[in-house]
Amino acid sequence: MHGRFLVRLLAAAVLAALTTFVAWPTQEVRAQAGARERTIFVSAVDPRGEPVNGLDLDDFTITEDGQSREVLRVSRADEPMDIVLLADNSAEAERLVGPMRDALRDFVRRMAEDNQMALIALADRPTILVNYTSNQMRLEEGIGRLFSMSGSGMTLLDSLVEVSAGLRQRDTRRAVIVPVITTGVEFTNRYGLDVVDTVKQAGAAIHAFVIGQPDFGTVPGRERAVVLDAGTRETGGQHVTLLTESAVKPALQKLARQLSSQYKVLYSRPDSLIPPENTDVTSRQSYVTARGTPARGQGD
Repeated sequence: MHGRFLVRLLAAAVLAALTTFVAWPTQEVRAQAGARERTIFVSAVDPRGEPVNGLDLDDFTITEDGQSREVLRVSRADEPMDIVLLADNSAEAERLVGPMRDALRDFVRRMAEDNQMALIALADRPTILVNYTSNQMRLEEGIGRLFSMSGSGMTLLDSLVEVSAGLRQRDTRRAVIVPVITTGVEFTNRYGLDVVDTVKQAGAAIHAFVIGQPDFGTVPGRERAVVLDAGTRETGGQHVTLLTESAVKPALQKLARQLSSQYKVLYSRPDSLIPPENTDVTSRQSYVTARGTPARGQGD
């Protein structure tokens, strides 16, 4: 009787040891399985704003809310883009419209073939001149209908909100919004940070090209300035101030080169119920500035 008790006790001890032994590998497998792969599209540029080619996995650092993430793969981004052109045709833009038409035509010729592009005029209210298409002729015809409207103001913030709502209905992995504007009167009354959040939720990057100095004298002007600052920075875009209307064309040519040379960076994120608020990318190369926009349609 006593011997059988010892045998049972020994067997229980062995079983407990085996259970403890196999528990650790199971936890490791679950941790690995719980890691999620995420993609961010990155523009890497030199001090002149020109694309830097030949970067690899060790050249990028990814953080989410300040927490470092493991970079898994780096390749050239070849996914098509949704590109929305926001054209200022308000009264203040009278001198801009001619050079802007020329610059937009050139940009369309460079970018339309492989991407879906839309054109929206900003005077008085957001007006769709051309809906999403890769048809270069249709886009150029829409650009030809851009004329300055006397007595009108601009509706940049309303346009960003409406464009973001439309983008959420589309499944393209990359989305870019390109405002070409003056700093004339802003006719919309929205909080800038709310607009920034809306664009971020739509997964789009804002690349804004602005003629003139910021308007801090009115509430709408200040809210627009918030969007041009925080909105471009937090979405992985850029805010470019141009001194003359003739600078629009070379600026858009440079943007075309940047977008056509983006990297697709795949990284690992631990499984979590709470998605990060901010994803940041930097380069370990001191001369390289990196800007990143998380791929759309990744869920939480």
